[in-house]
Amino acid sequence: MSGEIVQEHQVDTDVRSDRAPLRVPPVLMYHSISPSQVPDPHRLRVHPDRLDRHLRLLRRLGLHGVSLSELLRAHENGTAGRLVGLTFDDGYTDFLRHAVPVLQRHGMTGTVYVVAGRLGGHNEWDDGPALDIMDADQVRAVAAAGQEVGSHTMTHARLAGAGAGTLSAEITGSRRVLEDVLQQQVASFCYPYGSFDDAAADAARTAGYDHACVTGDYHPGDRFTLPRCYVSPRDTAAHLVARLTRHHLRQHPARTRRAH
Repeated sequence: MSGEIVQEHQVDTDVRSDRAPLRVPPVLMYHSISPSQVPDPHRLRVHPDRLDRHLRLLRRLGLHGVSLSELLRAHENGTAGRLVGLTFDDGYTDFLRHAVPVLQRHGMTGTVYVVAGRLGGHNEWDDGPALDIMDADQVRAVAAAGQEVGSHTMTHARLAGAGAGTLSAEITGSRRVLEDVLQQQVASFCYPYGSFDDAAADAARTAGYDHACVTGDYHPGDRFTLPRCYVSPRDTAAHLVARLTRHHLRQHPARTRRAH
């Protein structure tokens, strides 16, 4: 079954520009990982046991979850065919408490996107339940545990239509904060709400990130607008297989038509 879901992805040798669409393996998008029973109106909380079942499924399919930077490095080397990207937005403390142990249990890694201007605070941008965001020490602990830390702006701002000053403060500023915390380069960026435009993508390039990801979207799907598959709190094994399959069909429409 796994061979039908994710097939070998070859490196694009004809175009090397970071503006060219990339046919990378699927990237799964999680947010909060917590056993909390507090109402979750935006459907962003996945129970740690469900995450564990998802990762067990990947292993049964012969797949391995990795951070987005690791996924892209493997793609460039032509060795990403059995990989799946794992990402976690917002940088909640429950990532360190609940997600990291599950990832380590399965020998997998992920990228956690931290709202750098809210370290030690909570999700002020959200009208749902208040959730704690990791502080600097916890961010360093995540990196020490082998997980990747990426930027999710300073304030979780919507970037589409934002002016140059806002883009610089949110995108460049957040990278500087996290690099100061970690004392290492931060390569990965994520647009809050999936809100981006050409100016935002250009700002991410200019800020020195290696890549950036969005929510959903398959266009343009280049290195700074990489698509991701949303994971619901109720996603079963069948749902996850469907999401992986849908990604493959979106990435290879011509191959799918030839098969019929």
